[in-house]
Amino acid sequence: MAIYTVEKGRMETIAPLFAGWQESLIWSCLQGYMGEAWADSMDNTRSARIVLADFCYFAGEVNSELVAEDIRTHSRDFLIMVPPLDGSGEQWAQEIEKVYGERCKRVERYAIRKEYGIFDKEKLRGIVDSLAPEYEVKMIDEDIFRQTREKDWAKDFTSQYADYEEYHRRGLGVAVTYQGSLVAGASSYTVYREGIEVEIGTQEDYRRRGLASVCGAQLILECMERGLYPSWDAQNKWSVALAEKLGYHFERAYPAYEIYL
Repeated sequence: MAIYTVEKGRMETIAPLFAGWQESLIWSCLQGYMGEAWADSMDNTRSARIVLADFCYFAGEVNSELVAEDIRTHSRDFLIMVPPLDGSGEQWAQEIEKVYGERCKRVERYAIRKEYGIFDKEKLRGIVDSLAPEYEVKMIDEDIFRQTREKDWAKDFTSQYADYEEYHRRGLGVAVTYQGSLVAGASSYTVYREGIEVEIGTQEDYRRRGLASVCGAQLILECMERGLYPSWDAQNKWSVALAEKLGYHFERAYPAYEIYL
């Protein structure tokens, strides 16, 4: 059985399979902004796969080739596979475990509800204004972009953009600096027509100082100014707590697989 690359102009062939997913990375691919997609057929599509950044999503009937084939050709050694949340999800999960065995680890991630018009501007401005005077909050410019490429903890702020010109044109991000050095940030991990997916982090020795809260608050304010929605998906409960502090609401936990290729 063959699998086929879905060209950007043919995303309508797989879109029905992903109907109901509240996931901005899927929307980004279906809209032709970022990512790649594959299907079992271009005429009678029953199964599909989307890969964007470190994430892989499946939909439709379980297809072992979509789980196994071509993943290694993408110059990556790690991937997070997410089964569907519908009735086929457990079958996809079993196939992932069968294919990757000890190289996969089942984890729990946390979906944050997508709600429009819920953010309290004054509360967010108050969080930003709480920044201690020795720090500076600023937009990610060319110098900060360069720093994200040099610091392992900050790479995903800009990893999905070829260079600063592309990031400046398509992306959006906020940084906190200390004496000119990037120590915390919040940025558009990916983009889609209506918004961005938030990537947020702090250098380890600057954590527990409220810097991530400041970055997140300022990025949400920037999105509100631009009519964009700042989508948030949480890797852990710390991320859930930060999202709730900024005005989001927890929706549900869901299973995913960390794959070591």
